[in-house]
Amino acid sequence: MVRRSIRVPVALAAGLAVAFGPAMSVASAEPTAVADPITFDRSLNLQGVQNGRDAGGYRTADGRWVRTGLVYRTGQLNNATPADLAVLTDHQVSVVDDLRTVYERTIAKDRVPAGAVENWNDVIGQAPPQTLVTTLTGGDDLYRAFITAPGANQAFASVLRDIIDTDGAVLFHCTAGKDRTGWTSAVLLTILGVDRDTVTQDYLLSNQYRNASPNDPFNGVSAAWLDAAFDQANQTYGSFDNYVRDGLQLSASDVAALQAKMLA
Repeated sequence: MVRRSIRVPVALAAGLAVAFGPAMSVASAEPTAVADPITFDRSLNLQGVQNGRDAGGYRTADGRWVRTGLVYRTGQLNNATPADLAVLTDHQVSVVDDLRTVYERTIAKDRVPAGAVENWNDVIGQAPPQTLVTTLTGGDDLYRAFITAPGANQAFASVLRDIIDTDGAVLFHCTAGKDRTGWTSAVLLTILGVDRDTVTQDYLLSNQYRNASPNDPFNGVSAAWLDAAFDQANQTYGSFDNYVRDGLQLSASDVAALQAKMLA
């Protein structure tokens, strides 16, 4: 897909991205005035939390835009500073979805913004031991487990339902904010109609935000891992749409509600 964009300074692009929050409508702004959605800085600029960024700001295949200000993705929040928590409060984060295992949650307890509800959605806690040991290092097996591990579908679906139902913003995270979090964001953007190349580029931004290379599995991510998850969804369910319907158990009305909330 060819994306047409007017390149403007990063600061202006960030400001325009904020304008794509809940109050914006298609009639109230010119989408073509937004800089390349891949290159502008969507960071939350948190001090003690890695990989914190807005999950929106992308154009869909049918020309709409994924709203900003509604969904955020980060790494674990155990080292969030008071200033970080204030930023999240200012961004109206009212639900925090934690995708980590019980062990991860025990050794690094989250700090959440005042008034936010914290939900625990363990993605791979029931996966085989050989998969659990790859939690922090990525790889094809881990990403395929996002589709096949007991409880994984329910965990990812819970985040999407929270996005539908929550007044305010939803923040989801795992430990590094790159693997389980990366797949959650990829699923969300794909459901919303963002093309696969853009979804992959968004996923690979974890390398930039974590100052990592694809050859650093502990800190970075690889497009091949994301491909493995999409491939497993096709193998297990026949198509991505079937994965959403039969795996995640999201109905057509659920998908419509998610799109109505998230798209402008």
